[in-house]
Amino acid sequence: MRLVFAGSPEAAVPSLRALAASEHDVVAVLTRDDTPQGRKRVLTPTPVATAADDLGIPVIKTRRITDDATRAVADTGADLGVIVAYGALLREPLLSTPRLGWINLHFSLLPRWRGAAPVQRALIAGDAVTGAAVFQLVPDLDAGDVFASVSKPLKGDETAGHLLDELAITGALLLSRVVDDLAAGRATAVAQEGEVVLAPKLTVDDGLLDLSGPARAALDRFRGVTPEPGAFTLVGGTRLKVLELRLPDDAPDPLPAGSIVLEGRRVLVGTSTTPLELVTVQPSGKKAMPAADWLRGAPDRESLVVDPPASQPDDGARA
Repeated sequence: MRLVFAGSPEAAVPSLRALAASEHDVVAVLTRDDTPQGRKRVLTPTPVATAADDLGIPVIKTRRITDDATRAVADTGADLGVIVAYGALLREPLLSTPRLGWINLHFSLLPRWRGAAPVQRALIAGDAVTGAAVFQLVPDLDAGDVFASVSKPLKGDETAGHLLDELAITGALLLSRVVDDLAAGRATAVAQEGEVVLAPKLTVDDGLLDLSGPARAALDRFRGVTPEPGAFTLVGGTRLKVLELRLPDDAPDPLPAGSIVLEGRRVLVGTSTTPLELVTVQPSGKKAMPAADWLRGAPDRESLVVDPPASQPDDGARA
């Protein structure tokens, strides 16, 4: 088949490469516009655009789906559209432009976690299992019939970055199989069943760790917001980025929620249950460092405590 691929971030690159290596012909790639990156704000193409250039595939760049973009896709004569984390909703008439419409690789077990941040929201919620699904794209958000899915049991220590890297590879294999089945005329899809839970995009505020609550909830939030948008806490009103956080290997004595103590070479912070270990942090305006080095150099370290959060962001909504 002739395929048009839509995607933008690094998580979509394994799928593009898998399809480009298949017997099908990826005739064009639709991706987001170049964006300013780094301190010098250099215009930088998306990872998918870079991969497409490496593969010699024509690229259509657009921030939103315009008439010009729709015509460009139509001109490819694609049989099927394939989308993986493009970053914008596809609407008619583009949805019906390829002969077989569009299929979408989504990094969750639908209908749980429909939306922009399924991996992150699953971890924040403390889910025991997640996965990936390939479904028929329809106008409603992530609501189409599912062709295939794969489950991924969670160990409880994965960060969103690591989990997304793994699902990107697993999902690419799943997606390739569905494309082959569609080409052979043997693909079937079933309606989604179960409770619909939404996964809205994360904001910077979602990274605030509530250390006045249970340790597990704080650790799950850390996992879900790492590496983006990033975990942080407030100490004396100053932001402290938390780059590495874990449950101690032993079972240390309980500490008052929010208290920070140096125990040997490790820094423990109290919660309403068991203490957590701060491993690597980044104080405001400084480089990343071991938490023990930060605490040793902090003024009035004996009286340092984590500020209680005024509120905690919503972790997903039932539809």
